[in-house]
Amino acid sequence: MMRKLGYVLIASFTLLPLVAVAQPLHFERLHVSEETYESASAFDVNNNGIVDIVSGAYWYEGPDFTEKHKITEWDRVGDYWDNFSDFPVDVNGNGYMDLVVGGWFNQTFSWLENPEGRTDEEWTLHEVAEVGNIERNVFGDINGDGYMEVFPVTNPVHIFRLVRDEDGNGTGEWEQHTIRKGTGGHGFGVGDINGNGRNDIILAGGWIEAPEDTFDVDAWEWHPDWDIPMASVPMLVHDVNGDGLNDLIVGNAHDFGLWWYEQGQDDEGNRTWTQHVICDERSQYHDVRLADIDNDGELELITGKRYYAHSGNDPGAEDPLGIYYFKINNGDFERFTLDYGPNDSASGAGIFFWVTDITQNGWKDVVAPGKEGLHAFFNHGPMEETGDDN
Repeated sequence: MMRKLGYVLIASFTLLPLVAVAQPLHFERLHVSEETYESASAFDVNNNGIVDIVSGAYWYEGPDFTEKHKITEWDRVGDYWDNFSDFPVDVNGNGYMDLVVGGWFNQTFSWLENPEGRTDEEWTLHEVAEVGNIERNVFGDINGDGYMEVFPVTNPVHIFRLVRDEDGNGTGEWEQHTIRKGTGGHGFGVGDINGNGRNDIILAGGWIEAPEDTFDVDAWEWHPDWDIPMASVPMLVHDVNGDGLNDLIVGNAHDFGLWWYEQGQDDEGNRTWTQHVICDERSQYHDVRLADIDNDGELELITGKRYYAHSGNDPGAEDPLGIYYFKINNGDFERFTLDYGPNDSASGAGIFFWVTDITQNGWKDVVAPGKEGLHAFFNHGPMEETGDDN
């Protein structure tokens, strides 16, 4: 049986002029573990058709998540575990999902090899390259081939491309490409800024325009269009207001603020960026994601507070934790709350949280790691459809 379950009633807050109010969703909360790793994902680890939860040093067997199995041992530095992303990829092409990882202190881009779902042995760590302090990894299809490349968030910018065989299966080998333009470091995204069909690289100090040959590292062009200190990781590229131009959605990872930056043009045809506030009374929006969480065919913004991102030294560090999704509404953002409260009872979003349909009921769920413990929020759809008055 599942344990430590709670029912979360989703409250709605209007941040900008109200449009048609969406029907709140009904989430069931599970406190999975007291473990304080800040990254998590969910996938079928042992190929039994059931989605499991992975976070830090352990994986938790679905559907109850009461039994955990050791993956590896991570170094502890202060209140950090040196594991800043857990992204599932079948790296070696054997049909089992492995983990792409990397940390700030060990400075090494690596992957963990899944022992074909066996629970009696730990996963083998493969170190690929030392790249410097990794804020976390970001993933995006930079060359349009349908496969994700990996970007350890460092300075300079590194692109790691998994070498695949003729059938598209991973070979266990990686190509490394280094772009020595742009600011690199904190804040990172992948998306098409100029609308030419190619994904560009988004940084806190501007963007690097993709050339026709993605892996010609000298052909990338730097555009210092903005300066967003301590931008979230990732920064999101999305047409917020439906005008055909891609905008930015960015959180402040270490202070108060969540914004969208509207792309436009001045009278001379130059690209402009206008800041709009989504939320300015809550802090440490470190990880932000887009997903259709309410099944209306449109993407929602999902995010929350990273607890003690800088060990309690950020503004708002002692404020309540929370996880939210926002209806975008062409720029009239509307917030819905999955969880909100003190750190001994509520959950934040960590540095690398995950959104997927864990229970396979057709609704996307949220896995939220952090220094306050590991939580999962199971989505049961609109409240009016649950038949539950709790």
